[in-house]
Amino acid sequence: MSVTVIILLILLGIVLFLVEFLLVPGVTVAGISGAILLVGSVILAYHYHGPVVGNYILLFTIVFSIASIYFALKSKTWRKVMLTSNIDSRVDTISPNQDRIKAGDEGETVTRLNPMGKVMVREEVFEGKALDSFIDQRTPIVVIRVENNRLIVKPKNK
Repeated sequence: MSVTVIILLILLGIVLFLVEFLLVPGVTVAGISGAILLVGSVILAYHYHGPVVGNYILLFTIVFSIASIYFALKSKTWRKVMLTSNIDSRVDTISPNQDRIKAGDEGETVTRLNPMGKVMVREEVFEGKALDSFIDQRTPIVVIRVENNRLIVKPKNK
């Protein structure tokens, strides 16, 4: 096996590693194939060309792998595929001190409280938690208390 074929296998392995690091999340076929090609090409160099050429190929593989990963991560071409949007929303907080929602307010479940779900009180939708049992959708409810940014509720007829 010629040195050219071994170097081509190394280059293909490095390309597969770059695909693994930069494009495909997790451990996939690209990363495993890249590792097999890199290790296999170094073993082939030792087997067919002896320890001197094998050591040079091993050194070339290590240096070229590190350099290619460094330059690929440093280059600005990857900014085109990067996610750049920022999430600047926040949760609407409810505190017991506010007059918006207080114990005794009435409303209706938007979703089934199992034991958590959505409730509508004063034409606003909040996260609600059933006090002791499941509450079906579109059931009238009464707010018992406000706790940790959610409304603790019970069915109105209880």
